[in-house]
Amino acid sequence: MKKIFVSMMLLLSISLLAACGDDSTEAEGSVKDEGKTYTFKLGHETQETHVKHLTAEKFKEELEERSDGRMKVDLFPATQLGSEKDMVQQLETGTLDFAFISNGYMSSRSESMNGWFMPFLFENLNEAGEARKSDAAREMLDDLDEQGLKGFDVFFAGGRHILLKSGSVDSAGDLKGKKLRIPGSPVFEDFWKKVGAGPTPMPLPEVYTSLQTGVIDGIDVDLDALLAQKYYEIAESLTLSNHIVFPEVALGSKSVFEQLSKEDQKIVTEAMEAAVEWGVQKGIELEDERVEEAKETGLEVNVLKNADELISIADEIYKEYSAKNTIIKSFIEENQ
Repeated sequence: MKKIFVSMMLLLSISLLAACGDDSTEAEGSVKDEGKTYTFKLGHETQETHVKHLTAEKFKEELEERSDGRMKVDLFPATQLGSEKDMVQQLETGTLDFAFISNGYMSSRSESMNGWFMPFLFENLNEAGEARKSDAAREMLDDLDEQGLKGFDVFFAGGRHILLKSGSVDSAGDLKGKKLRIPGSPVFEDFWKKVGAGPTPMPLPEVYTSLQTGVIDGIDVDLDALLAQKYYEIAESLTLSNHIVFPEVALGSKSVFEQLSKEDQKIVTEAMEAAVEWGVQKGIELEDERVEEAKETGLEVNVLKNADELISIADEIYKEYSAKNTIIKSFIEENQ
């Protein structure tokens, strides 16, 4: 019995020592993770003058500062990493860490993201900026989780307006039969079809040549893209309609994000939140400046005088999309 008792005590001692050893290893690993360095990649499709790139630079600045230099970000603008579709696939596989992707593309992957494209839902970017904080807006981003994407937030390239190669727009009737380039979104397509125009989805890099050669008659466009892509060189008339706001979705790779320690996840999230908030305010600030810049290019700039018919069409869109998706229905009700 004495031998058995001694053997049991030895086994207990060994078990306790092993447990202590495990705790020590875990603690050391946590400290090690907290000091780990990263060089992330962030991609987007626009030029360096666009608010998307300016916000990417702000994220880089915030992340490096908040991590005391442990986390750095290499930026890849102007489709250096491929199309938006390519970049989202890279996020899914974890070969790309972050990307700013237009809601034009994201709404083709997630039905609820179309809520942001409800026509005439917001009078200005200030209202859209507040709508980011709504429950429905958060649900839209959470919907992306099952695709292997971490949806952080949205900011805005600006309001959407109408640029025509020739002619001007006073009412919906002036757009009947006009071929307008739109982002690849079902809402844009449904809206402009109801107006009587010919919506033509097209990747951004193809737009300049298509407008120049007459493949399209005009563009549904934000002012930032209009100036950055120099569409004013081949167009005649800009009508300020502000019919839809255009979000840019701040995304991360879910697999990359989940591999970070909790503390590092917090640093990344807070850096992105700060950058996006800055981007929202920068977009608001730039909207008025861009109007003046557009005038200086020689474009004829007008404000849409008769929007009643377009707004009545928007009501039809609300009903159709509310019936399709409960998140969109909630988003409209929260912001209408």
